Amino acid sequence: MDLDELRGLIVRHARPDTTTAIDDVLISKVDRAAPPSPSMTGTVLALIAQGAKRLALGDRVYEYHAGQYLIASVDLPITGHFTEADPQRPALGFGLVLRPTIVAELLLHAVPGDLPPVAGGTPSGLAVSDAPAELVDAAIRLLRLLDQPRDRAVLAPLIKREILWRVMTGEQGAVVRQLGLADSSLNHIARAVQWIRDHYTRSFRVEDVARMSGMSNSAFYRNFQAVTAMSPIQFQKQIRLQQARLLLATHPTDVTGVGSRVGYDSPSQFSREYRRQFGVPPSQDAARLRGLPSGVVDPALV
Repeated sequence: MDLDELRGLIVRHARPDTTTAIDDVLISKVDRAAPPSPSMTGTVLALIAQGAKRLALGDRVYEYHAGQYLIASVDLPITGHFTEADPQRPALGFGLVLRPTIVAELLLHAVPGDLPPVAGGTPSGLAVSDAPAELVDAAIRLLRLLDQPRDRAVLAPLIKREILWRVMTGEQGAVVRQLGLADSSLNHIARAVQWIRDHYTRSFRVEDVARMSGMSNSAFYRNFQAVTAMSPIQFQKQIRLQQARLLLATHPTDVTGVGSRVGYDSPSQFSREYRRQFGVPPSQDAARLRGLPSGVVDPALV
């Protein structure tokens, strides 16, 4: 597998953010190994061209290196950081946002027998695999289009579909294919995840979210744990604390107000859970965040 051209394309086109001129295509260049930071994954394929990254989701830890890719099939709260990155050899990554509608379209065009059978059970929302040469080649051809604006509108959608197809027929194919199945357990949990994210300040009963997701209480809890590595209440707590940290970066003197805005009635409980999550009390973390440059709180490309 030749990653040299992929690295060169990423270095040449990297921006301060992760966006590119091609919709849903992301690239990142990180020249320092910062401490772990919280973020949301999005639904994305992330391929490391250089360096390494470590992510924590609940009690699970994922590491991936150059030549490996990560699939995030649900938008999940993680803590992550690049473990190999410096100015002489920055961490370089390629990403593609996963769109369920395109996955569904590819499933409709697949011939019976093209796709390997799906193993039983609900897959985790995160998965790591070695990238086959065909996947790396398609990523390179897609990034070459950044230098070919005339061809971009016609060829980019085709190559993005090729990348999805390579993943759907590969080791993590079952995870991606469930994105395109409206009635898959993964999509039921994804809807619950989105509801909790949209209403994270509100208390809720797990039974109500299970019913909203069209699942029994036991099936919902089991599948939610399988996908997110957390219970629904733990998931809500992660979202609350991540939002609190973002708010503290801009309102560092209003710790009590921030705790209330994200759903905590008790300042002492907010402080206790914040410290357990981030290692320091919110007032101390706020003072540190105030001194960081803009954008440091959110790491790039899962």
